[in-house]
Amino acid sequence: MAPAPARKPTKAERTAAARDREKGAREEQQRRERRHGLLAKWGVVLAALIVVALIAVVVVNNVRGQIPDAGPAPQGGNAQGGVTLLSTTETAPTGTDAVDTASLPAEPAAEGTVPEGITPVSSGPLQVVAYVDVNCVHCADFEAQHADRIGAWLDAGEITFEYRTVAFLDRASRTDYSSRGANAAACVADSAPGAYLDFSQRLFVHYEQGELDDEGLVALADEAGAGDISACVEEGTYRPFVKYTTAAAQAAAVGGTPTVYVDGVLVPDAVADFDTAVQEQLDAQG
Repeated sequence: MAPAPARKPTKAERTAAARDREKGAREEQQRRERRHGLLAKWGVVLAALIVVALIAVVVVNNVRGQIPDAGPAPQGGNAQGGVTLLSTTETAPTGTDAVDTASLPAEPAAEGTVPEGITPVSSGPLQVVAYVDVNCVHCADFEAQHADRIGAWLDAGEITFEYRTVAFLDRASRTDYSSRGANAAACVADSAPGAYLDFSQRLFVHYEQGELDDEGLVALADEAGAGDISACVEEGTYRPFVKYTTAAAQAAAVGGTPTVYVDGVLVPDAVADFDTAVQEQLDAQG
């Protein structure tokens, strides 16, 4: 038996099918337009976010560059940007009220020149001067190895210990941690000198945990017995002093940290040789 011939669609059916195809095409076109519209909107949002991020970078960079060249020195701050400890709880009065980088030499000193304010002593406590950066791993090693001996020598009246806390490593920090940490130390030196050594050493103990934000610096100072230094930290009161200390170190051709002088003589490897260098000088004094 032969198969029945296929039925041809009627005109009405062909018209309805054509309408369905046109409807489907219109709906697909609408979906494409909606997708394109969403992509365009998200493109605008993304562009806006990029602009905001660029503005933030510019603002941060501008803020970094807006630290004044001149400003107040903390209690105990000296003309070289240092703070000298006479004991573990006492800093030396210096009478330096303000500092200004414009007062520093325009050209750096010759390599090997002993920086200003570092001289051998003929009698009395041995002078120790240390250039340190709170974000420096070798400075953290120096403190870990020698902090106890430094404290013992200080309280025995055998040495004075001067921190010149620089900000060489701001270039490696998105938050200028070297400057902020040094500023916090200066805040403590000014308002609570008895806690200065404890706070400075706590900064280096914290090195392995990474950079502290301002709240962390304030909390660390409180733990060291310095009280509330939040206003000084938030306002960056001694950031110009830190800038000056850093510029003075560069002018003195100090190339890295820790750079340590004992009785006017540079210790070649401060981490390894500091104890020996101090003890030899103390023995020589008799």
